[in-house]
Amino acid sequence: MEAIVNVVIPVFSIVLSGYLAARFRILGSESTDALNRFVFFVAMPVLLFHAVAGMDPGEFFNGPFIIAFSGSSIVIMGAAMVVSRLVFRRPLPENALAGMSSVFGNTVYMGIPISLIAFGDAALKPAIVASISQGVILIVPVIVFIEWGVQEKEAGGRILRDLLATLVRNPLIVAPALGLAWAFTGVALPEPVENFCDILGAAAGPCALFALGLFLYGKPLHEGAAEVGAAVVLKLLLLPVTTWLFLYHLFDIDPLWAKVGLLLAALPTGANCFVLAQQYGRFVQRTSAAILISTALAVITVSALFMLPGMSSSG
Repeated sequence: MEAIVNVVIPVFSIVLSGYLAARFRILGSESTDALNRFVFFVAMPVLLFHAVAGMDPGEFFNGPFIIAFSGSSIVIMGAAMVVSRLVFRRPLPENALAGMSSVFGNTVYMGIPISLIAFGDAALKPAIVASISQGVILIVPVIVFIEWGVQEKEAGGRILRDLLATLVRNPLIVAPALGLAWAFTGVALPEPVENFCDILGAAAGPCALFALGLFLYGKPLHEGAAEVGAAVVLKLLLLPVTTWLFLYHLFDIDPLWAKVGLLLAALPTGANCFVLAQQYGRFVQRTSAAILISTALAVITVSALFMLPGMSSSG
């Protein structure tokens, strides 16, 4: 419990720091957009490129683990989009962001540290593979759905062309693809590049969380409470259960990789959801509320996860 609190509370405190900076007028509302653009176009792509470029491609392509971890997320994301459409009558872009908020976890900034604390250095590889596969496999369809919804009045051929152009230009897709291409060369990154990525990539998480805190100031979190509540329940309860079924019963997964995958599935909604929502100007308030509330509740739910048989570091 102490190890979990020592990771979750600092992350939540960064959001609180941004909130207080806005509350006491240290930074204005324009800072949210500036910080978000820095994360989306600079820091996050560097982090993703660096993480993938330093891996053995053979380790990255752990098919059963990727399918199990991502497949469970796709199932819940589909359910969330159906609920968003049929119950809350949201258009396609908001449906996609509601689905993303229900499955996209804080695997990089919270998941990797917690995995290392709980399971040791051996947990780093599955944590990175899960984080990168989640980023690529989930972000691509979300962007497609958003772009398709935004451009739904355009001619079909133009929509397809614009979609492809958007995907090619999106730094959250291009960066890990370039990292994987570099990994296949088998050549280590030059030391200056390595140091550059270490320093700049480390800024992505804190800046995204701080920008989230800036945005939350003055926003009524009770607005859209039903939608936010649905996303939080799906993320913290139904997704871990579904992931457990996939990892432990539908696929033959290494026990350590299965434990790390289950832990990452149980984490709160990740700041990348806010970054993407802010970038498109859609579903921003509900996404930020889902991140805030799920992060606060994760102290309880993640701690409860470690009470389950077999989830200890020696289990």
